[in-house]
Amino acid sequence: MADRPTGYRKQTRSVVHAQNGMVATSHPLAAMAGIQILQQGGNAFDAAVATAAALCVVEPMMTGLGGDMFALIYDAKRREIKGLNASGRAPRAATPDYFEQNGFTSIPANGILSVTVPGVVDGWAQLLESCGTLTFQEVLAPAIRYAEEGFPIPEMVSYYWKKAEPLLLRSEEASQHYLIHGKAPKEGTLFKQPGLAWSLKQIAKNGRDAFYQGEIADKIDRYMTDHQGLLRKEDLKEHRSQWVQPISTHYRSYEVLEIPPNGQGLVVLQMLNILENFDLKAMGHNSAEYIRLFVEAKKLAYADRDRYIADSEFADIPLDRLLSKEYAKELAGTIQSGVKEIPSGAELGGDTVYLTVTDKEGNVASVTNSIFSVFGSGVLIPDTGIFLHNRGSLFSLDRHHPNVLQPGKRPFHTIIPGMVLKDGKPLISFGVMGADMQPQGQVQTLVNLIDFGMNIQAAGDAPRFRHYAHGVFLESEIEPAICRELSRQGYTLLNLSDGDDFVVGGYQGIFIDPETGLFQGGSDPRKDGCAIGF
Repeated sequence: MADRPTGYRKQTRSVVHAQNGMVATSHPLAAMAGIQILQQGGNAFDAAVATAAALCVVEPMMTGLGGDMFALIYDAKRREIKGLNASGRAPRAATPDYFEQNGFTSIPANGILSVTVPGVVDGWAQLLESCGTLTFQEVLAPAIRYAEEGFPIPEMVSYYWKKAEPLLLRSEEASQHYLIHGKAPKEGTLFKQPGLAWSLKQIAKNGRDAFYQGEIADKIDRYMTDHQGLLRKEDLKEHRSQWVQPISTHYRSYEVLEIPPNGQGLVVLQMLNILENFDLKAMGHNSAEYIRLFVEAKKLAYADRDRYIADSEFADIPLDRLLSKEYAKELAGTIQSGVKEIPSGAELGGDTVYLTVTDKEGNVASVTNSIFSVFGSGVLIPDTGIFLHNRGSLFSLDRHHPNVLQPGKRPFHTIIPGMVLKDGKPLISFGVMGADMQPQGQVQTLVNLIDFGMNIQAAGDAPRFRHYAHGVFLESEIEPAICRELSRQGYTLLNLSDGDDFVVGGYQGIFIDPETGLFQGGSDPRKDGCAIGF
């Protein structure tokens, strides 16, 4: 890394250091669940599943058993890096004809018709079977305990839960079990989830088949049939996650890894390739010149995202071209002074969780779990505590678009765990959550680390910005003079009064010291979480 610069936000907390293992995520109880598994002798992959399952309990608006998962892992014993795509597919009955014949011009943003097969439970099973050392019963124990005995609602969880009140009130089942007298539970409330505890116990006892073929599948099928949904038990039974080869690029002297499409990790790599053509350090951190360049690079990469990214089994995606340095140089050459007009494409909202785990054997897990929007589709399966996600809403009904809805197809996906290698070995495992913000946040964090020399905590603390189709949002710590200069150049600056600190995503990261093998952890102050090591 470069020498530390001056002029960026003072760190909110110290870097966490540890030698035996580390977990970084958005909720302390989930981080502790992972640490407990490591201390009991489990490895990073066991701990990652335990952390993810705990997050399903303590952040139910962000993730759950009814969602999807992506992971990048380094298996130290095999010296192997690979990706896991545990995103689910469209039901057999889901076709553009069905939606058009029922009067839809697009797939609903939420509700029962936005549901696709949940892939996360199978993803956990694949991770444990391939790389873990413990059983479902062992790694799900902390999550079951939190669900049965309850957990106190922290500040940010309370904030997001309250945002979901209108969605939850649409469903008698959801409002009865996830609201208190029609309101979200307040900060400090002890909240229990007996239905979710039952579901977790089913999986602990019977494995992934409990979800895809057993009583949970029966309950999902029954609810979908009774409420005119499209998902059926046959769709669940057919689901399998897929191990994939990560895609990558070299930025400066570092190799950055992402999951290939149907995820949007490609965008991170394209943006880095474009930015590599410029001396960012000379521009200065969060200078007007740097922010302008970043926004224009983002527009170019996101235009390709909206043009190409879909399920690679159904679409021909020119990855070699899109990832080439020559193409990036061409794009960089089109960035001129002023504001470049590029079709805005999809503007994606959404919320999710990220976690990363390392252990003393050198294993690394970079994992994203999600039900997409806050509480997903809003559909709660009775007696299970399972909200089904709304990833189907990201399909297009345009038959000429690569992401057009087709039975058995995976939708375009926002979740993107990240990993950085140095000399072929894991150096950084990290993620920045927040739908459209995820690639923007990952690139800003990497530039903070690589170009501006920040440590793993400062890189997430530093003020961020986010480009929307209608303007740019800058966190308040970015200097007024820079805001004025961007306005002068033609950018519309957005004033998002509600939740200013939260539109720029939530970051978590672990740095693995290449000289000592020791761990350094950082966790975003914009979330409730922390990095914990031992």
